[in-house]
Amino acid sequence: MTDLPPNTALPAPAEDLTGTTHDGEAEAKPEVGVGPWEGELPEGEHWDPDLLRDGDRRNVVDQYRYWKHEAIVTDLDSKRHEFHIAIENWQHDLNIGTVVRTANAFLAKEVHIIGRRRWNRRGAMVTDRYQHVRHHPTVEDFVQWAEGEGLAVIGIDIFPDSVPLETYDLPKKCVLVFGQEGPGLTPEVHDAAVATLSIEQFGSTRSMNAASAAAIAMHAWVRRHVFQQPVS
Repeated sequence: MTDLPPNTALPAPAEDLTGTTHDGEAEAKPEVGVGPWEGELPEGEHWDPDLLRDGDRRNVVDQYRYWKHEAIVTDLDSKRHEFHIAIENWQHDLNIGTVVRTANAFLAKEVHIIGRRRWNRRGAMVTDRYQHVRHHPTVEDFVQWAEGEGLAVIGIDIFPDSVPLETYDLPKKCVLVFGQEGPGLTPEVHDAAVATLSIEQFGSTRSMNAASAAAIAMHAWVRRHVFQQPVS
């Protein structure tokens, strides 16, 4: 693919460029994205002519600057990892958007919403446009789907029978399931899971934020199956 041309960033709108210092003077804010393409236009079906002309201010890595949305998704699909993420959504959990954003960062195969179809997308920061999200109305529907795909259902929560994530050898093909913030995993998911894992904590609180737990679990999978780090 063609590299980005040098010095392609254009100033953002005035309201995004200036702030106020303690002395009352305006100060520059960081520019976002890149401006119009400079020089001879690149060739290829993946380039977006509108973005080449107007600039690309999206929240994407430099590799995908000026690419069509569909081309980015297609490229991501060609190299997604083999783990899935699922989160229960019975009370409109505000963590889901952040979980989707993290799943995009770690290139999860899919994110699964169990329960209510609608979820708060604010925390996703538009990354849900690049991440496949599937809905399951019930736990039974989700479990049947996972079994049909040959995926091990792994719960992440604190139960008497939970085993440490840090010493558990995560299977390559699995779906990591997180419960609602507060009540945690439902008994139905707990019963369906081949294992329930806990994350070791050392402070005074009994539990951590579900989105934080999801990030830790995804990174554990990446360390095991991308970097080939064995567990002890």
